[in-house]
Amino acid sequence: MRYRLALFISIIVIVPFGYVIRFSQGLGLPWLQDFLGSVAYEIFWILLVAFLYRQASPQKIAIGVFLATCGIEFLQLWQPPFLQAVRSTLIGRLILGNTFVWSDFIAYFVGSLAGWLWLRSLVYACRKYS
Repeated sequence: MRYRLALFISIIVIVPFGYVIRFSQGLGLPWLQDFLGSVAYEIFWILLVAFLYRQASPQKIAIGVFLATCGIEFLQLWQPPFLQAVRSTLIGRLILGNTFVWSDFIAYFVGSLAGWLWLRSLVYACRKYS
């Protein structure tokens, strides 16, 4: 139960962090905002999958989310009308993206590594303090 609560709190923290980083003008470096936003995006999905599938190992979750987000990135090369309609909404743009960029794969890797470390630390902390 503690692990699930820790995951829930982590999700509550990462969502506004990712949103603020990606859409604020505070950093003044669009490439850094995009990179950090993508890292937060990856961490969010890892935390959500861990929340939904508590028994899955952090390593398998991180690898699965990395592969899925890489697949979504390649999907951005496909521009059929129905996907363009979905991408024209905020939710569609946040989930599917709208522009294929090779450098996003680096952010996804860094985010998956950070998400894996985050999950491992939550597992360790929840075991230690239970």
